[in-house]
Amino acid sequence: MDAKLKPLSQSVSIKGDTLFSRRIGLKGARRIAGGLWVLGLFVPALFDNAWISIAAIFAIYGIVALSEDIILGRAGMFDMGHAGYFGIGAYVTAILNVTFGWPIFATIPFAILVSAGVGALLAAPLIRLRGDYLLVATIGFNAIFVLAMRNNLGGITGGSGGITDIGVPFLFGFQLASQSAMFWLDWVVLGIVLVLMRNLDASEFGRTLRYLKQDELASTTLGVDSRMVKTLAFAIGAGLAGLAGTLFAVQISTVSPSSFVFTESVTLFAIVIVGGQGSIPGVLLGTALMFILPQIFRDFAQYRYLIFGFAMIAVMVLRPQGLWPQRSVRA
Repeated sequence: MDAKLKPLSQSVSIKGDTLFSRRIGLKGARRIAGGLWVLGLFVPALFDNAWISIAAIFAIYGIVALSEDIILGRAGMFDMGHAGYFGIGAYVTAILNVTFGWPIFATIPFAILVSAGVGALLAAPLIRLRGDYLLVATIGFNAIFVLAMRNNLGGITGGSGGITDIGVPFLFGFQLASQSAMFWLDWVVLGIVLVLMRNLDASEFGRTLRYLKQDELASTTLGVDSRMVKTLAFAIGAGLAGLAGTLFAVQISTVSPSSFVFTESVTLFAIVIVGGQGSIPGVLLGTALMFILPQIFRDFAQYRYLIFGFAMIAVMVLRPQGLWPQRSVRA
């Protein structure tokens, strides 16, 4: 793969990682995202359990929104079924823990691998599709997943009621049962994901994704295997969503098909579009707008989808690059 990617990076007139960092704002994004993460660490000391729980959910959805951004914002593929990968990770953890008695942390690698495997298998035939066709195909995947879970696939998914009584994780003999403990777990994982996203952006593979998004024909002409790169992007995004699914299952101690329906995929898609495709702080801002502001304005919380819909229309008209866009690379 390196042999194929090298000619592309040399042929595009960009002065290496230094100019890439200046144009894209990698260092700025890292500092901003890191600052948001550090700020979040003060939540347990300043707020009650309700807000601690909200902050934990924000961290989880921040991870799954970043995973959506790998496919949509970086690879440029319209994925409207991302809640399916999120759900796969949650169900894998729930089944292994409740049915087979596995410790929570032991289920994480399998949740990631199964989600990533499904993403790769789905991507293989679908990456030839473009635009609306890919969008419809991923919607179909989300619908199939929800239907399979409701029909109690294999007799182990619990049907419409889902799976309950998911255990709590143990770390070095300590039970992470409190809201504060789960908050710390979720935010530490979010911090790790932010580092991984930064490294992805700075890597040869990350730049190749952006080149493919800008001009796939030119990229393939310069030696990039677009099918392989896009499939890998799908797998990485799906695997990261599976990790978020594990955290979600543990956070609420139950999983059901209603948590991963099509509206959840729409929400994730909208977060990336409104926040800014390919922008780490933009995605976190979009997540905050979707999950924190409704709690501040609780009297209007029931209208959050309506408000977010109007906000999405306004962003597309007035600022189509998103609220916190990523600066483009000049080729």
